[in-house]
Amino acid sequence: MSTTDPVTGPSEPDVWSEVHSSAEFVALRRRLRTFVFPMTGLFLAWYLLYILLADYAHGFMSIKLVGNINIGLVFGLLQFVSTFVITALYVRHANRNLDPIASKIRSEVEGDTE
Repeated sequence: MSTTDPVTGPSEPDVWSEVHSSAEFVALRRRLRTFVFPMTGLFLAWYLLYILLADYAHGFMSIKLVGNINIGLVFGLLQFVSTFVITALYVRHANRNLDPIASKIRSEVEGDTE
């Protein structure tokens, strides 16, 4: 046990069982899942499209746009861009929809009276 672990009491498992089955926690999980699952599917579909085009559409992916920059390179760089966009969208979603509920649950469990 590290020095940063909270001291556990006999009623702690009961508290976490109650939290896990509470309406707020169920809403928190639902809000997380409604963002994470569709976004994961969207990103995986986008990545699979890129892989399939790179493997089976050589002519299309090798079309030059400017100088030596072709569509394949642009699509590859857009993979990075889409990762950063998804991260920014998740941070915004978490700040607006997840953190307020998580803070409320945390304060109830820790017994804050603020």
